[in-house]
Amino acid sequence: MIQVTLKGEVREFESGITVAEIAKSIGMGLYKAACAGRINGKAVDLRTPVTQDCEVAILTFDDPDGKHAYWHTAAHIMAQAIQHLYPEAHFGIGPALENGWYYDIGGVKPFTPEEFPAIEAEMKKIVKANLPIEQRTITVEEGREIFAGQPYKLELLEEYAEKGWELSIYTQGDFTDLCAGPHLMSTGAVKAVKLTSAASAYWRGDASRDSLCRMYGIAFPKASELEAYLNMLEEAKKRDHRKLGKELGLFTLMEEGPGFPFFLPKGMVLKNTLIDYWREVHTKAGYQEISTPLMLNRALWERSGHWDHYKNNMYTTVIDDTDFAVKPMNCPGGMLVYKTQLHSYRDLPLRLGELGIVHRHEMSGTLHGLMRVRCFTQDDAHIFMTPDQIKDEIKGVVSLIDQVYSLFGFEYHIELSTMPEDHMGSDEDWARATDALRGAIEDLGREYEVNEGDGAFYGPKLDFHLVDAIGRTWQCGTIQLDMQLPERFELEYTGEDGQKHRPVMIHRVVFGSIERFIGILIEHFAGAFPTWLAPVQAKVIPISEKCHDYAEKVQKELEAAGVRVEADFRPEKMGYKIREAQLQKIPYMLVVGEKEAETGTVSVRHRKNGDLGSLSVGDFVEKITQEIASRAKD
Repeated sequence: MIQVTLKGEVREFESGITVAEIAKSIGMGLYKAACAGRINGKAVDLRTPVTQDCEVAILTFDDPDGKHAYWHTAAHIMAQAIQHLYPEAHFGIGPALENGWYYDIGGVKPFTPEEFPAIEAEMKKIVKANLPIEQRTITVEEGREIFAGQPYKLELLEEYAEKGWELSIYTQGDFTDLCAGPHLMSTGAVKAVKLTSAASAYWRGDASRDSLCRMYGIAFPKASELEAYLNMLEEAKKRDHRKLGKELGLFTLMEEGPGFPFFLPKGMVLKNTLIDYWREVHTKAGYQEISTPLMLNRALWERSGHWDHYKNNMYTTVIDDTDFAVKPMNCPGGMLVYKTQLHSYRDLPLRLGELGIVHRHEMSGTLHGLMRVRCFTQDDAHIFMTPDQIKDEIKGVVSLIDQVYSLFGFEYHIELSTMPEDHMGSDEDWARATDALRGAIEDLGREYEVNEGDGAFYGPKLDFHLVDAIGRTWQCGTIQLDMQLPERFELEYTGEDGQKHRPVMIHRVVFGSIERFIGILIEHFAGAFPTWLAPVQAKVIPISEKCHDYAEKVQKELEAAGVRVEADFRPEKMGYKIREAQLQKIPYMLVVGEKEAETGTVSVRHRKNGDLGSLSVGDFVEKITQEIASRAKD
């Protein structure tokens, strides 16, 4: 018999019982809703036997790992439907994503949306058939027979066998896939399905290999959940930052620089306003700003570990017979700044902030507006400290991040990412660093999730995931604790004992990438930024040419008060001008005619609340400047 802990309660089972059977022992409702299990913190298949004392959790669709198993199963159902309709199809990989799944398909012409309904109908037949899903391990010889005629599966089979990995297959009816799982128990557990899009993708991400059709889909346990998700997608299309960025004149992307955004004048106002705010809060929090070079030599990147661990993502060149790299990260430069002078324990913590432009070589197929670019401004900071300062500094950064995100109305959740396979440093160092992050966040009473194996190669981290206005999450802020780079760069400080000691370092960002954060803000606010952030905060609209002089006077008075204001002197109808200003998401429209000119007033319209009535110019200036100064939400 074994002792199994379920939500803090210990139960006794026979050794070898599966996770699914444990769920059934609790109740049929849970068994039917179960998507996967978790044993001692690791996500597992429901078919996994439990053979020793452990902690077990039953995961439903409400859990991220449960969703992963649900969508992974739906990906297999889609592949089976395509196999039925297009027997000549060759299957690549079909992983679950953060939202839904994709499957790469070769051997057929690219699918179009017109073909989606037929595939969905076939998927529903497979779901209705409620086919049991069975898992077993195979030999490489069995795999060659099973996947005969499937070149991509055979390639993966040979690769996995060469690495000594367990060869696992899942079978549902007449469809078998090479897959590690986890999966649901039967196809009938998948209810509401929808194919969302199709795109091209190179096999294994290699442009020299076959171009495949990548099919995307989504599924939910309830039709109402699918409907809500599809409505969210429609809302997301309206908020697409690429569309709004063009319409509002914020930024553009050009063929001459794929992945390298061009910021237009209004976009620069927005970007600089964010940067001004960043500088203000960081100065108050005791940070000093630095700037490090865009390009540094190979020896530096070898010393930092980037040359070995990150070189494929770096742009390199040769200067005077020496290899150089354009910086993908600011941290090595920050190490050199620390070494420019001697430090005592009295100097620590030392908080160095940098708005550094970094370049990373991203695959062209992954580029997406401002969200995934090759050049961006990272709002970095590196904090050098003594070991006993770690917790307080982490708490200070969490407080700063909370202050910034709250200003924009973002909710967020925190994720602790632990040691990856490809890492520098000893397991003991990683354990100490991870415990320090966990201890600090627990001291603050914050909830967090653990993301095993997703830390940076030099240290564990806390990631902050924003939730935007329509419920989507974005990973932006991060706090990374690093004991490796101070060691590699031989950083020192003189302690109270007069001896030399090694400082501990925190890497952290708040916005993350300023460009990406702007993209998130555009979509979060649907382009209607709070007044303090809006590129144009007010527009003066004269009723006729007779009022141009007064409109110009109002414009100058607002400009003198620091308000970003434009006046529309075009010979267009007033209604047309107002509608256009609303489309430009300008917070305030000030309509002026002969009456307003005589009384020294403006007729105020707000983009959301409509007509606010008549105000004296002075009263409106006071109103809008207070709103800007307080950085009020709309």
